[in-house]
Amino acid sequence: MGAPTTPAATGTPPRPVPGVPAANRALTRPRRRLVAAVAALLALAAVGAGSLLDLRTPAPRPADAPAGAFSATRAYEDVQVIAARSHVAGSPANEQVRAHLEAQLRGLGLETEVQDTVAQEAGQLSGAAGGATLARVRNVVARLPGTDSTGRVFLVAHYDSVQTGPGGNDDAAGTSTILEVARALTTGPRPRNDIVFVLTDAEEACLCGASAFAASHPLAADGGVVLNLEARGSTGPVIMFETSRNNAKLVDIFGRAAPHPVGTSFAVEIYRALPNDTDFTAFLDRKFVGLNSAYIDGGAIYHTPLDTPAAMDRGSLQQHGDNALGLAREFGRTDLTDLRSGHDATYFPVPGGLVRYPGWLTLPLALLAVAAVGALGWLTRRSGRASTGRLVAGFALALVPIVAAPVAAQLLWLAITTIRPGYAELLDPYRPIWYRLAVLALATAVVLTWYALLRRRVSPAALAVGGLAWLALLGVLLAVAVPGGAYLTTLPALAGALGGLVALRTRQTGPWPVVAVTAAAAVGVVILLPTVVLLFPALGMAMGGVAALVAVLLGLAALPVVDLLHPQAGGQRGLLALRARRLGVLPAAAAAVTAVVLAGVGLSVDRFDAAHPAPTHLMYALDAGTGQARWLSHEGDPQPWTDGYVDGVTTVDDFPGLGDAELRGGPAPAADLPAPKVEVLSDTRSGNERLVRVRVLPQRPVRLLTLHVNGPTAVTSATVNGRQFDVRMAPTQKPWGFGVVFHAPPAEGVEIALTMYPSLADGPVALRAMDASDGLDALPGFRPRPPAVGVVGSHSSEMLAVARTYPL
Repeated sequence: MGAPTTPAATGTPPRPVPGVPAANRALTRPRRRLVAAVAALLALAAVGAGSLLDLRTPAPRPADAPAGAFSATRAYEDVQVIAARSHVAGSPANEQVRAHLEAQLRGLGLETEVQDTVAQEAGQLSGAAGGATLARVRNVVARLPGTDSTGRVFLVAHYDSVQTGPGGNDDAAGTSTILEVARALTTGPRPRNDIVFVLTDAEEACLCGASAFAASHPLAADGGVVLNLEARGSTGPVIMFETSRNNAKLVDIFGRAAPHPVGTSFAVEIYRALPNDTDFTAFLDRKFVGLNSAYIDGGAIYHTPLDTPAAMDRGSLQQHGDNALGLAREFGRTDLTDLRSGHDATYFPVPGGLVRYPGWLTLPLALLAVAAVGALGWLTRRSGRASTGRLVAGFALALVPIVAAPVAAQLLWLAITTIRPGYAELLDPYRPIWYRLAVLALATAVVLTWYALLRRRVSPAALAVGGLAWLALLGVLLAVAVPGGAYLTTLPALAGALGGLVALRTRQTGPWPVVAVTAAAAVGVVILLPTVVLLFPALGMAMGGVAALVAVLLGLAALPVVDLLHPQAGGQRGLLALRARRLGVLPAAAAAVTAVVLAGVGLSVDRFDAAHPAPTHLMYALDAGTGQARWLSHEGDPQPWTDGYVDGVTTVDDFPGLGDAELRGGPAPAADLPAPKVEVLSDTRSGNERLVRVRVLPQRPVRLLTLHVNGPTAVTSATVNGRQFDVRMAPTQKPWGFGVVFHAPPAEGVEIALTMYPSLADGPVALRAMDASDGLDALPGFRPRPPAVGVVGSHSSEMLAVARTYPL
């Protein structure tokens, strides 16, 4: 309708259009935008596919694989024995598993022993706030002597399970991997260094088995290299997610020796900040260095009855074994006298291997990215593609999708959990792929909508520079606060700035500007796309906003390529301009519709049924002194089945061993069950102090005992089965104060000596003893769960607790 003809429409070289601000021009202006867009998107799709394919697990090797190789099929035979049923520490089932492990290791001709001792917890998993947590542990330890040892390499996994599941993955995967690695190592030449296989007990309870080995076993006295093997799910790539500090030499060996190296320095930084622990924690507290690895996808079955051998992805088991065997052999021939490098490495996976560079380069690279983006902004302004004001606006407005996409993702999940509240009790839905794709589509919709609305007003070049500026700025912030994660934004920003500079310095109508910005975007794809994929299982859908944020950063890194999907900015007026704006909104609208459809498909496909039951939490607490009993649950919004047992919120201060101050509760019939017995062995004075020595005796088969002192009584020290604790526990207004939690107690009971604070020693003293077993089926008033109702993965699910107060 009388509008000027655009270069894109005629195929002629671009020329200035009267009345069209130069600021409307992009970093690239190819003659054939559609061809350029298709070529660029296909190239990025190929790069992305290669990055994701590299995260695939290997095919499991058959039982007749070479003797020196790891075979998941052979290892799986041990998985079936280890995870035949739940085998919590101290249980008869755990003794049977331990006997199997001993037989397997001795059958390989290894020096094998059982470390039978009492140990204190490691890490931050205490069940008695302000008290002490211990367990009787029986670790299985075997040694393959080296020919000329410079140190020891420890392969570690725990063989106990939670009470709510057989531990087919957690941690029969790690335990069976070590057995198969031990078999492979004994079939070939002996390594230079000692290889020690440590199968720990009571990890689920308190990390006490690892603590006992690291603190007191003679083989651990001089430290060494620890390779800890875990699983928190049922499938997915094995991720090396934690290291000791000053890890550069360790990471270099990991990158060279692990056949399938998947790991990021960002994951290490995040895990160090989280209140999570594994057996690896007990070794880090002493003279050890090492690596911690696990596969983590399929988290819905974690710690539940569904964690069976049949649920295991044997490809994940194969990757565990390939990496463990490769690392054991490499560390087995390496001089272990000095593996601390003085600094951490920055590293991340790329197709074919692991990129790694010294951590001290992090801040210089981040500053270089800022300088490169600054140079791009200067050249963009000098070339007339954006004014100073538009560059400032582009930077300010680029914050919109960075904030909006994570918020939108969290609101989407809030809506989904409102419809399906049972998700709140799961680490991840049973079939999360639809929801993950919905979050990615939503993040895409946010970026495309933002871009379509602003590109003509602000200019494509200004928005591209603004997006890269935020990436560079975040890189500096991360370099200071979380150095291992700075590469996530620094490298895409640096690549994007260099690509933009090349695009502006080459002939705009040729292919090289598009090639330059596409190559720069490919760097972002290689770095950020695997991060998005790995973040979903690592954090769960409840924190899907983090993955959405990283997806937005990827979008900002690729804005010059995104611009090719739109008509050329500038030159259109009237109906042509309106049509251009409508065409620009189409991709955003399609992405938004896709997000809604994918979320709907997820709700339709991922329903609770017998194979994927709704998670519920229930336990039973009986006060044997008063004869009062209660059903208790930590469900905030109880499932219908749980709702039949509990109603309102109730305090559980009279059961301090449960750890929670408030739970949902309801009345329950009193079962005829005895409380643990407290025998006073002595009650003496030493000056103004009062020393009370008691024995706590279980009166039925239990998995833990607790003893708490009434709140107004201060305790200065405690001795539990010969282990002394300097507790300095001050008086409290709570009913119960200092406490001892003892897992896997022996039949003869636990001896505890308490020294009371002098000024309160003459006051009334009372002790609260509690024990706990598992299983509610035999209790009066219990109705079995329907097929579609399951058990949530919790250390207190199905707990049966009996307590009694003993005044002194």
